[in-house]
This record gives sequence, C-alpha cells and structure tokens, in this order.
Amino acid sequence: MPCLVNSFEHVYSPPLMKKRRLFMALLMLLLVVGTSFFLLEFPDTSLLKTHYPVIFTKGFQKPKVFFVKNRPLHWVSLNEVSDKILGAILVSEDWAFYHHKGLDPNQIKKALEINWKKGRFVRGASTITQQVVRNVFLTKDKNLWRKFKEIILALRLEKELSKNKILEIYLNIAEWGNGLYGIDLASQYYFSKHPYELTAREGAFLAVLLPSPKKYSRTFKEQGLTEFAFHRMNDILQKMTQAQYLTPEEYEEEVSEPLVLN
Repeated sequence: MPCLVNSFEHVYSPPLMKKRRLFMALLMLLLVVGTSFFLLEFPDTSLLKTHYPVIFTKGFQKPKVFFVKNRPLHWVSLNEVSDKILGAILVSEDWAFYHHKGLDPNQIKKALEINWKKGRFVRGASTITQQVVRNVFLTKDKNLWRKFKEIILALRLEKELSKNKILEIYLNIAEWGNGLYGIDLASQYYFSKHPYELTAREGAFLAVLLPSPKKYSRTFKEQGLTEFAFHRMNDILQKMTQAQYLTPEEYEEEVSEPLVLN
C-alpha cells in the first residue's frame, strides 16, 4: 500500500510550492501588462457617449484631440445642417452608411479589385464610422496594425452610438482645409454661411475637399476651381439625384448655378 504521507509531502514540497507561486505571479503580471496594452491600443469608444471630441492644432506639431463635457462653441447637430449637404457627404464618402454596421463589404471588395489591378494602393474603403475612430482615437499611419484597430473600434462604436450621432461627430471633426475642422467653420470660411443654408452644389464642393483637404483647399483658393473639381462636383450631384436627395429638376438647377467662394 503506498504511503499517503510521503505522497502528500511530495506534492506540497517547498520547491514545488515556490514554482507555483512564481507561475501565478508571472500569470498576474502578464494579465496586467495585457490589460494595459489593450487599453492603450484600443481606447474606450464609449467616451463619445458623454463627451465631445475637439481637435486643436495651435501649439501642437500634430492635431491633438481633447474630450470635453460641454458642447463646443462651433459644434452643430444634424438638424442644423441642410439635408443637401448631408446627402452630398453621404454619397461621396459612405453611400451605405445607414445600412452597414461599421464596415462596408461591397466597398472593401471593390477597393481590393481596383488596388489589385493597379498593383498599388489607389483606393480605400473606410466608412464614416472608421474615419471617426481614426480621427478621434488613432493615428493616420498606414499599416496593417492601425487598420486592424480601426476595424475593431468601428465595430464597437456602431454598437455604442446611433448612426445619427456618429454622423454628427464626423461632420464636426472632419478637416476641410489646413487646420480647418468642423462643418460650421468650413461653411463660414468658404461661403460665409451657416451649415443649414448651404446648397447642394456648395455641399458637393465641401465633399470634394474631404479626401485631401489641405491640398485641394490650397489649390482652389490660389487657382480657383479646377476641371477635376467641376467634374467631381457634378458626379456627386448626379449621385445625389440617384439617391433621391435631389429631383432631376433640382439637379439641372444646381449644375447651372455658379459656385461663389469667399
């Protein structure tokens, strides 16, 4: 019959207990480090439920985001923005915004096909939700790890905020020129108007700026509207008509009207 006392002493011998304590300490350390890494790499997007993101450029080498509880001076809600500009932004940036859950599979597929044919990156597929988390929580570095974080945070944000709230945040943090953030300041800068006063053509112009605001804003201010800008604006107006933000009659009226910039 085996000696139970000897077996007990073997299992709970001091060297073995020491190893177990060391293992538990290492496990706790890994847990703390892993949690800290996750919190740093994947910020808490629910902060946007109670705070407004504000982008500052003055005194910083790169734009810096701060979170405030009180509504910022130039913050506008969706009902303070004309339906025409909302339509222009949506058909230009994220046609399926109200139908996807943070990612647009159709646009991802198209982007992959185009980039594969060109042999280089020429088209992205970021939704408005992805742009919000990138501009508020992440850097603009182009690498797979940043893209992965952007996808995770976008899916999370869609569960935490309504579509209208996400779109409102986007309009208020988007860049429309060098250091020019938010639709309210952009409307006043380019047209001396409030966002609710903008026409479809003016909305199309602002939508044209979004992919490269610093470059396009400088070009238009120095050289006026280029052939590319006219073509792109008319393309956006056509899409607005297809999406029924404009009637065919309104479209004809908009394309015939001159665009007057400040």
